[in-house]
Amino acid sequence: MPHMEYTPEQIAAGEALFARPWQFLKSVPSLEFLPEPDRLEIAFAGRSNVGKSSLINALAGQRGLARTSNTPGRTQELNFFQVSDAALFLVDMPGYGFAKAPKDKVDAWTRLVKDYLRGRPTLVRVFLLIDARHGIKSVDRTIIELMDEAAVSYQAVLTKIDKLKPREVADVAAATAEELQRHPAAFATLIATSSEESRGIAELRAEIARLAVEHGAARTRL
Repeated sequence: MPHMEYTPEQIAAGEALFARPWQFLKSVPSLEFLPEPDRLEIAFAGRSNVGKSSLINALAGQRGLARTSNTPGRTQELNFFQVSDAALFLVDMPGYGFAKAPKDKVDAWTRLVKDYLRGRPTLVRVFLLIDARHGIKSVDRTIIELMDEAAVSYQAVLTKIDKLKPREVADVAAATAEELQRHPAAFATLIATSSEESRGIAELRAEIARLAVEHGAARTRL
């Protein structure tokens, strides 16, 4: 699973998409509150405290766009973000794998995630965030299996690579790639990122912009 190389034009398209002002649209506690499926959706999934909100803020260049917290399980709903001139939602999904939340909340969040993944026709990619310090864990494999069953395309994104040495990042990337090669819905490349140091952010922006163009979500030229 090699790292994907992006052209200068693709990098520029990603920068243009995220130079626009992104806005929080709504939080969705259950499926009946979902917005109309009238535009492309790209979601971010991962273990609780893996850095989803920080990554979304880094992508948009807006520190307070998505709420961040050191408390696992803070994101309890599907949070939708939108931008002008592109028929595109970014979706911050509830984190999973937290140990201290009440069981009824864990069950409700898990059910919401499963129902969303299984039944959202406009969802074209899930970025599966993996903490580079820990690699793929059993709780990640549960979501991986669900996305395989739902035939939802997903792509691994390593987070917090600034916490590791380059050799360690390479090792966890290779191990992640090797495991995901066995899963039919997994996308062929991974992206390694650090929200704190903005590493990999340009590449992730470029991939999102590429998806927007590919699926006709860009209302204006990127």
